[in-house]
Amino acid sequence: MTRVLLRITQVCVKMGNAQSCGVACLALSSVYFLYAHIYRSHQLLRTNVFTSDHLPGFFYLYLRRVSRAASRRAGHLHTTPQKKKEEGGTVFTVLQCRLDPVTLRRFCSAGGYGWDYPDTEYRDTPLCFPDFLCGRLLLMVLTDPSFRLSPAGLVRVRQSVKTFQPIDELKKGPFMLQVRVMEYRPIDAGVEVDVCLSATSRSGSLVWESVLTLLSKNKLHTADRCFTQTEHESQPCEPVPDNMKQVELRVPWRTNPLCAWSSSDYSLHRLLSLPSRLFGCRSQSAPSLWMLSVCLAEIEKHKGVEVITAPINVTVQFKEPLLVPGKVVIRFWEMTTNRGQSCAEGLSFHMQQPGSNISHVVGRISKS
Repeated sequence: MTRVLLRITQVCVKMGNAQSCGVACLALSSVYFLYAHIYRSHQLLRTNVFTSDHLPGFFYLYLRRVSRAASRRAGHLHTTPQKKKEEGGTVFTVLQCRLDPVTLRRFCSAGGYGWDYPDTEYRDTPLCFPDFLCGRLLLMVLTDPSFRLSPAGLVRVRQSVKTFQPIDELKKGPFMLQVRVMEYRPIDAGVEVDVCLSATSRSGSLVWESVLTLLSKNKLHTADRCFTQTEHESQPCEPVPDNMKQVELRVPWRTNPLCAWSSSDYSLHRLLSLPSRLFGCRSQSAPSLWMLSVCLAEIEKHKGVEVITAPINVTVQFKEPLLVPGKVVIRFWEMTTNRGQSCAEGLSFHMQQPGSNISHVVGRISKS
């Protein structure tokens, strides 16, 4: 297609004047753009299985997201087309994936680990990195006709991450990524949906799995985000032990690129608010993926890599949004038994506003 357009452009240069040539080139560029970014992506989405070098483009997926958001009401569970019901649940899979070192370094740099982290000995690939790799697949799920919620305004309220093997297993060869919808739950605040993300090694064994709980909030509901979880999942506050460690960090504006990479935290209003951000308006919030990644990075720096060595289970609740730029305090401590004795159950961690009780992230790390 590119060679054909180039040949036509050369013919236009020989046959017409500069103005006509400019108009022809503009028209041909538009045709190529529509073909490369719209038509090809539309054709690829006729199937639910892809290879890493043939994926729908982000531009087309965001157009679909805007279209779905305009035609569906947030906080409402929509019906699934009959054809999609017969085909089964919403599942998208990417085969023949390979870990890109440059992409890994970008993630480590933005996620609190540092650009040179992959060069460090005895360090596993960051726990949240497969979540980042599933970003485009997650966007496909959110914009698929069988997805029963509006993609506008979806936020993460909970997440459970499990590692069955070191994530470095994904470096040894082509691996598979998959995203599938598990369950919808109407609640007082709107509708929740559980989405499962997974990474499987070249041998077919499960390496990493994450279950995201996304909330489509009903606009008529005025309850705070931190009270959207169901009663049986709410946890009482734990007494803070004496061995608690505390780290204060600055939240830079550069968290936004990570926000753009994380589809479940990236909605249309973030794009529209970009001009105001350039003038210093604090209307942007840090992505949930960034907050969790930074917490885990600081825990590893202070407690050692063995704390998050597979197999582990990380459960986290996302509370109040975090405005950027700003400051946060990350607190973490070892969980103890009722007798006050230290045990190997894992760690609890909080991300809070300095000098206040406002929590952004509350989580636990335990051995599977």
